[in-house]
Amino acid sequence: MAAEQEKLDLSPENLPDHEERESVEHPVTVNIGPAHPATHGTLRLKAVLDGEVIVSAKAEIGYLHRGFEIQCEQVNYQQVIPYTDRLNYLSACMNNTCWTKAVEKLLGIEDQVPERAIYIRVIVDELSRIADHLVCNGIGALDLGGLTNFWYTFYPREKIYDILEKLSGARLTNAYTRIGGVVYDIYPGFEDDLKDAFKELDRGLGGMLKLLQKNRIFNDRVRDVGVVSAEDALAWGWTGPCLRASGVAYDVRKDQPYYHYDEFDWEVVVGEKGDCWDRFFVRVEEIRQSMRIIEQAVARIPDGPVMISDPKIALPPKEEVYNSIEGLINHFKLIFEGVRPPAGEVYSCTEAANGELGFYIVSDGSANPYRVKVRAPSFMHFQAIEQIAKGHYIADAIAILGSLNIIAGELDR
Repeated sequence: MAAEQEKLDLSPENLPDHEERESVEHPVTVNIGPAHPATHGTLRLKAVLDGEVIVSAKAEIGYLHRGFEIQCEQVNYQQVIPYTDRLNYLSACMNNTCWTKAVEKLLGIEDQVPERAIYIRVIVDELSRIADHLVCNGIGALDLGGLTNFWYTFYPREKIYDILEKLSGARLTNAYTRIGGVVYDIYPGFEDDLKDAFKELDRGLGGMLKLLQKNRIFNDRVRDVGVVSAEDALAWGWTGPCLRASGVAYDVRKDQPYYHYDEFDWEVVVGEKGDCWDRFFVRVEEIRQSMRIIEQAVARIPDGPVMISDPKIALPPKEEVYNSIEGLINHFKLIFEGVRPPAGEVYSCTEAANGELGFYIVSDGSANPYRVKVRAPSFMHFQAIEQIAKGHYIADAIAILGSLNIIAGELDR
């Protein structure tokens, strides 16, 4: 308790940057978060102000205290999937895909996953990316006072969530993939729902662009605010739309192709300045690119199973479980013991909504992962906010934070 009090001490000697504090005649220290609408109750930026200008800042992470990586080491490989939902809860399916892809690589069964399951993963992941970007842009503008924009983005997002709910049975934390495939095939009427969602998405994006592109207030709040050069973005380990907004055309889907992404016709979107404006509109264009990918994936999806046939990995059909002792034993062994990858280590990554999401897994040959390390994109982005916010007005810090799309679940260690 004493240590915690010392950690939160805001007395002058504990201000973030002693030298810069000394250079200001009357420094004022304020907490931006965690009890602030823009920090979602999970982040804190301790800022030293000279008037309204941020002289220096200190970011603090970790108000969730879940210990994601340690939790993963306490359960078997299949049981980790629901935990990954909580990493980035705005695009949970993408986390499921990345984890199962890493485990499949560890098992050496990447080439055995049915093609239909691969295409479904692509479709679901791109839908999740769209939903994630809609939340980022909707909430980002809302933080600046643009409530109407919130409705333009959240209505089509609800349509996408309707599809994911019908597909997986869950609306937010989907736990949709399984090691060796996906849990359910697409349902009858899926394509009609998709067309309906895209129609609403076109309408929402159009409304948002009309509202914000030439809006004087919005432009003043985001143009030339929070500029990050390509060199700095690379030095901080940035990936995803934040890096691409700074002009670096790095995308795991293009640079380390997987799941046929190199066969689809789509473009990597890049910005020019790396300011809040670029980060906002790179996401808008990435939504359109994801729609292009989904339309092509739906047109190419083959018939066939959605789960690998290996009985050491896939649960048997319920008919076999209920009517044969072999099926019953197979079911119980997989439920209680799970899969057992050979001893070794693997790193596998995908392009998640906020950038490169990677899992490093060490196996000792048992049913539980021996070590798990996650490379979550928001962790890289948040480390830079102390430097980006410096010199800006306190109100600009909110615009910068929103443009980075920080997901607290990814910061948790």
